[in-house]
Amino acid sequence: MTQAPKDADARRAVPPVICYPTETLPQPDLALYARARAGARKVAEVIAAPRDAAGFHVPAGHFFRITNIEGPQVGDLNLWHAANHDERFYSGKSRALHGTHLSVGDRMWSCFPYLRPMATLTEDTLGWYGQDDFGGRVHDVIGTRCDPHTHHLLSGQDYHHCCHSNLTRAYAAEAGVPVAEAARMVHDVLNVFMCTGFTRDTGQYFMKASPVRPGDYLEFFAEIDLFGALSACPGGDCSSEHSSDAAACHPLLIEVFAPEGGALAGWESPGVNGYSGTHGM
Repeated sequence: MTQAPKDADARRAVPPVICYPTETLPQPDLALYARARAGARKVAEVIAAPRDAAGFHVPAGHFFRITNIEGPQVGDLNLWHAANHDERFYSGKSRALHGTHLSVGDRMWSCFPYLRPMATLTEDTLGWYGQDDFGGRVHDVIGTRCDPHTHHLLSGQDYHHCCHSNLTRAYAAEAGVPVAEAARMVHDVLNVFMCTGFTRDTGQYFMKASPVRPGDYLEFFAEIDLFGALSACPGGDCSSEHSSDAAACHPLLIEVFAPEGGALAGWESPGVNGYSGTHGM
């Protein structure tokens, strides 16, 4: 190990600076959303089966809810603009703007060059969890999604029900494209209900048993027209391992709710990012 310099303590003591101050970040009108949600009616539902994924559509101005219905289970969520699948969820920028884990008032932002809110989190029954003694929190935008490539790298085996593969099949069925093309459209996720963090000694990404129980849910407001896919992770509650059939797994319910006419008076779906796109050329 490299010997520490004499001023090592002073260098470590330099205070941090927030990379992206959010004082000027446009804020969602949560009170408006709550009023609109109060009179909304359910218009669709779909089940993500254990170790599989389901696709769903949510028009702009509607709400969608992901609910744990049978037993502790985490899910991996992808979002695309319904009419332009090149615009998709950008977990890294959402993490940079809001933090490693998302909750009420935070937004799922889309990728470049669009960079606009896709969905706003409006309700979270696990909001009480906070941070535990291990540094764990719920609903992370740290992990990439379990995938068959990393599984093969570490084990030498093929496994076809990792979240990446589940989402790939759901996307292929929706878009009617070959599996190889669908796999390229799957992207880093919001890990719904998953409890994760970084170890203090090695800085490794960890998971632990999710605190989610039947009846818990996470709800979103669709800021733009969305196509989504949700995988019920093969890790179940992620208390032991994923990328295998070892864990007990359960389905997840996705419901879509439409507000009454006029309930969102004054709200407009956000336009794409205003940057010129010239990049100095």
